[in-house]
Amino acid sequence: MKLSLPDYTLSRAPWAERTGRMMAIVSVPMVCAVIICASEARCSELQQFAWPVACELGTTCFIQNYVDHDPLDKTLDFRCGHRTYDGHDGTDIRLPDLDVQRQGVEVVAAASGRVAHARDGMDDVSVKVVGKAAITGRECGNGAVVEHGNGWSTQYCHMAKGSLRAKPGDSVSSGQALGLVGLSGNTEFPHLHFTVRHDGKIVDPFASGAAKGECNSGRSLWQPTQNSVSNYPSAEIINAGFADRAVTMEEIETGEVKRSLPGSQSAAIVAYVRAIGLQADDEQALELRSPEGQVVAEYRAPKLPRDQAQYFISAGRKRAGSAWPAGTYRATFVLRRHGAEIARRSFQVDIAQ
Repeated sequence: MKLSLPDYTLSRAPWAERTGRMMAIVSVPMVCAVIICASEARCSELQQFAWPVACELGTTCFIQNYVDHDPLDKTLDFRCGHRTYDGHDGTDIRLPDLDVQRQGVEVVAAASGRVAHARDGMDDVSVKVVGKAAITGRECGNGAVVEHGNGWSTQYCHMAKGSLRAKPGDSVSSGQALGLVGLSGNTEFPHLHFTVRHDGKIVDPFASGAAKGECNSGRSLWQPTQNSVSNYPSAEIINAGFADRAVTMEEIETGEVKRSLPGSQSAAIVAYVRAIGLQADDEQALELRSPEGQVVAEYRAPKLPRDQAQYFISAGRKRAGSAWPAGTYRATFVLRRHGAEIARRSFQVDIAQ
């Protein structure tokens, strides 16, 4: 099915430009939004949206990018941060890795309405693999547009091939499944690109009514029950774990690394952490301790030279003896910004004899 509404376009690929060895996230204050209609026929109404992915924000899914509020060629999210990229017109809700995506995470209608456009059939494959030419004019990938009346519509992009459950003309209720989060179209990681429009104009659901160039203004359109979107963490850890060898960003993204846990005979024990939303000059440290509490390995990364959409660090040691001592190995990651701790994660792995 063809998505007749023009796909959202990206002027460049900042994700690829800003990746490194780690990653982080954010959220927002939430208020009911009263929208004043432009005419008497479109009188005052309460316009609110449910969360469009069946996930727990900050635990099983994360906001990678917000709407760009900057009118020029810089970036500005609704909280005066840079958790976006130039020209971004929606909210990117990402999954921790492709392993989670393959299990099936539902995309749901954010409000009741009628399906106006839909498309399915595009493969779930990173744009880094197929190239931009292969998806030109179909950047949204598999997706749908739902019209809600009074000029409001929502668009859902990058859904999984063969997962769409609604076709043009179908009526859907708020929370009804539309399909699954995928990797189709112009994307390098599994996520839903969610766009809100009113009378054809982009609206940030975190800051409706905010003018271009403004931040810390506007009103939230999220339902009051959506407590999980009420914060704006300045950075967030999305992956943390152990492996029996050095790891790569690709293995973390695919989820393959989760199948390489260390054992008593492993050649190495390695702890890793990936975060999103890091800023220039952020400092990261990762420490690994033995069951006796001794430091087995540690890594203190140099200050970041620039903002990073994602980044990961690791710390580990090769086995010196015939086997690793049995017990619980603990790792602690700390992220500091301007000298203040803004994120911490402790995690552990048990090794039997």
